[in-house]
Amino acid sequence: MNKKGFVAAGLMLSLAIAGCSSNDGGGSADNGNGADGNEPKEKANISSAIYDRGSVPAAEGSIEDNRWTRWLSENGPANVTFTAVPRWESEDKYNTLLASGSAPDLLFEYSPAIRNIWYQQKQLLPLDELIEEHSTSYKAMLEDYPALRKAGTLDDGKLYYFGRLNEVVPNRAVLIRKDWLDKLGLEYPKTTEELYEVAKAFRTEDPDGNGKDDTYGLAVSGNSTRTLDQIFQKMGFVLRDDEIVYAWDSFEEEASFMKRLYEEGIIDRDFLNDKNGENARQDFVTGKLGIYPVLLNWKTFTTNEYKTLKDNVPDAEIIPIPYPESRAGAFTPTFANPVQMTAAINRGADNPEAVMAYVDFLIEPSTGQTLKYGVEGEHYEMGENGCPVALDNDKTEQVGYTVDLQMLMTAPYVLEGKCGMESEFNPEVPLEQEGLDLFHQGLEAYIDLDRPYSEITISEHMPQMPKELQTTLGETNKTIGDLYSKAIVSGSNYTVQQALEEAQKVFQNGMGPEAEAWLKDWYANNKDTAFLAEDLYAVIREQQGIDK
Repeated sequence: MNKKGFVAAGLMLSLAIAGCSSNDGGGSADNGNGADGNEPKEKANISSAIYDRGSVPAAEGSIEDNRWTRWLSENGPANVTFTAVPRWESEDKYNTLLASGSAPDLLFEYSPAIRNIWYQQKQLLPLDELIEEHSTSYKAMLEDYPALRKAGTLDDGKLYYFGRLNEVVPNRAVLIRKDWLDKLGLEYPKTTEELYEVAKAFRTEDPDGNGKDDTYGLAVSGNSTRTLDQIFQKMGFVLRDDEIVYAWDSFEEEASFMKRLYEEGIIDRDFLNDKNGENARQDFVTGKLGIYPVLLNWKTFTTNEYKTLKDNVPDAEIIPIPYPESRAGAFTPTFANPVQMTAAINRGADNPEAVMAYVDFLIEPSTGQTLKYGVEGEHYEMGENGCPVALDNDKTEQVGYTVDLQMLMTAPYVLEGKCGMESEFNPEVPLEQEGLDLFHQGLEAYIDLDRPYSEITISEHMPQMPKELQTTLGETNKTIGDLYSKAIVSGSNYTVQQALEEAQKVFQNGMGPEAEAWLKDWYANNKDTAFLAEDLYAVIREQQGIDK
């Protein structure tokens, strides 16, 4: 897409800001007098929410008042007062603020479910007219990236959410010990039946060569569970032949697969108690696990799990492999959400125009760079690749807590084609070069757009059902999940077929048919306007330069 509109608008705004304020990261705004001597227009006062993670060092102040919140008021178009919202208790805090009429003008929230409640309660200001009449940069972004409007528009046809654009990379992977494959003379598994065979060999044929019965074939706990669900398309409601259905066949196939692994001792028999997957992680980093389905950030994984594995087993070699094909198909994994909605304006805001000007300021690349990296020469320097590199000094804690001030920052990779995930690796460090190689292998394995996406869309873009229906369905799904687990571990006393029949009864009695009907109706009415998997693939094609 043509980015010139956004760049031009950004330049105009940057020039305007430069004319009335200091941009050195620590100074205060100058008096802003024009050449004709007229007094500058007084800045408006607005308020904004900010997540509180308890991460601000004492020397830096508080999440509401620190060097960067002050920088935003000094260098931006408005004086901003921040309201702290506990990150993991945001729903309760927002409920209190909105009920008392004291909610800030600009609301930040990642959760679609929480934002949907605001929408249903008519707490939000429609943004279409405001953007058209009072925005520069965000208006240009909507023109250059129509997916932003599509993702921020709700079922009444109006735009309510501001968002940001992210680099699209695979967020899940199936990692396998290549050195074990080579030792046993095996190919990596391309189907779920081959996945079983390889996992069995890893469990029974002493792939680490220590003469002990101490290896496991496959991790199935923690975040590995969702990855396996995607392989089998055991995702509950799925889209097949342009129709939303409940994937009972996938429930049956994955439960049968898991039951066989469990009964043959190929997986950790205590996997149900490994809720957060820490036992599986330990098995991987200590060199006892052959196949690791995982949720990951590629750089963080490199400097944590991969480093620990190499420290423990220097000769270990891993590769990411495409999702093995199940009866439901061969799928791509979860990708980073390319169009992420993060903010809305409180309907009760006194000065929406000033809030809009502040949003325009927040989305400027120069603003985002300052909030993420700090001040050039003080906190970072520009590397040879044109991307910021943090300085190794005693000021790193001054910029380590700003992540939630960046919730409207579009990734530089999207705008300029640089400074993406790849730039986070330092190839001069051997371990990081290996991690970069893994990342490249992951892109090759998973950006295969001939494969369908296992889910209807990115989870953050799924429609939000009415609260009662959503609550009841959640309870129904939990019961179905318990039946699934019972079938895996109960041997002949409780078969997969018994679990399937009982789960279908629970579904029928637990508002499952009502939920299915609601989703079918939503899809019929919104499939041309909602952000679906095909829109995700369109963004990937653009970012990766892939022809249709």
